[in-house]
Amino acid sequence: MSNKLNHSMSLASPDAFHISTKQKFALGIGLVGLLFLALALFNVNLPNTALFLTLALGLITVGVIIYSREAYLTKLEGIKNDGVWYKSISSRGFWGWALGIILTSFYIVLYFFPEYLGLGKDGAANTGLIRLFDPLSNLLSGRNASQWFVYGTLYTIAILAFGYKYILKYRHNRYQQIRTVSVMFFQLGFAFLIPEFMYVMNNDLPYYDLKSVWPLNYYIFDEWSVKGFLSNGNLGLALIIFGIASTFIITPILTYKYGKRWYCSWVCGCGGLAETAGDSFRHLSSKKLSAWKLERWLIHTVLVFSVVMTTAMVYSYLGKDSNNFWLTRDVFIISVITFLTIIFAGVMYFRGKELGKDAKAGAIGYAVVIALLLIMHFTSTTDHLFFVKGSALRSTYGIYIGSIFSGVIGTGFYPILGSRSWCRFGCPMAAILGFQQRLFSKFRITTNGGQCISCGNCSNSCEMGIDVRAYAQKGENIVRSSCVGCGVCSAVCPRGVLKLENDTMDGRINPTEVLLGNDVDLMDFVNKK
Repeated sequence: MSNKLNHSMSLASPDAFHISTKQKFALGIGLVGLLFLALALFNVNLPNTALFLTLALGLITVGVIIYSREAYLTKLEGIKNDGVWYKSISSRGFWGWALGIILTSFYIVLYFFPEYLGLGKDGAANTGLIRLFDPLSNLLSGRNASQWFVYGTLYTIAILAFGYKYILKYRHNRYQQIRTVSVMFFQLGFAFLIPEFMYVMNNDLPYYDLKSVWPLNYYIFDEWSVKGFLSNGNLGLALIIFGIASTFIITPILTYKYGKRWYCSWVCGCGGLAETAGDSFRHLSSKKLSAWKLERWLIHTVLVFSVVMTTAMVYSYLGKDSNNFWLTRDVFIISVITFLTIIFAGVMYFRGKELGKDAKAGAIGYAVVIALLLIMHFTSTTDHLFFVKGSALRSTYGIYIGSIFSGVIGTGFYPILGSRSWCRFGCPMAAILGFQQRLFSKFRITTNGGQCISCGNCSNSCEMGIDVRAYAQKGENIVRSSCVGCGVCSAVCPRGVLKLENDTMDGRINPTEVLLGNDVDLMDFVNKK
């Protein structure tokens, strides 16, 4: 027993947050792998880059595996929350802040100063960290590495290694295991390997992550991307059609049937990293009412910005003369406004009651989008939109949303804001899927309030900042638009109170069906079910 002052109130194992000798050894192995990457970063000339890259990635992976097996296979299956609020790295302590600063710094350099990672410019050879990854990039696609290849490799290794850790942690829950294997598969295959193989087969095709849907893959509608796809015949055209169908056909259908979890928890790379590498920080997500209010306004503001910017991006390279353009600026802007109006009118007519007070906010958002599009249309010139040069405008979305928010803040702030800060506050795709899930999906998490013992495991484990326990205590279904359906709240519940379900729309939203004393005729209530 350690003599160190211990503030834990646990009766079973007050030293549960200490690590074993084998885990210290595993950490040492992982740090050696990170040391090789650090040496390359500081331009130390490693003689055999292929060997040292293999050692670096291999040691990191092996270290995570050994650490995970010692952490979970030496204990019984079940809930594992041991010491998360006592470890410095997972409780916003010194090491948590240090890790956050390191990750944030890495993202800033990656996005804005890749030359410090060793990226060769104007045909020059790579140096530093990027040079270390050249052998793997040449093996997969026959070209030298870029900063994005380095990032993609490290991203994939993180999801695979920590995905194994996650599977061991939740080995008592089949849903968690299958879900984790799914995000590992989509990241390795669709996000990492397939784009590299597509380059080998046709190096004129623009980069395309097949699992990334607009507005996450905002670049697919940029001028250079559209021209690149159209210049590659039927294959390029098929990819554009698939991108459009993914947004307007495939996504609504799957969300209606399964909720946003089909994407956010089973497919998305951002969600995959949050669930695996970010699992140790999931409890840091704020459950305050003020955080929920900020979340709702911020994420929908980003969505408005995304819709306007994407429309402006396409609008910027269209012409006005119908003799030269089959899709003119006039036709395009009228089509967009008509489409948005149909959606707004349909929602208000069919789901206005469910929206309640949010209907007013929805009307404001719709009015803002339409006003901005009309201002853009009537004040635009050949080269300027919103009084800004079109080329500069097209890069704005990618810089501020695609780079700063999703990367620098979204991932860099894992140890401070929790693992899903990007998904919760900034992802426009999550906003669209959440809108569909809240109003038109069969998915819900049902609760059995009579069995709830108010232990708080569910709320503590919710990475989206939902106070699950409050819903469970009232016996109210959880249909929050922010819920990604990860199911961890259900997995850590010791009483089986929570259940993920796909059922009919009837009775899905039930805030008035809380059983209080004799206010409800129980037999009538059961018969309605």
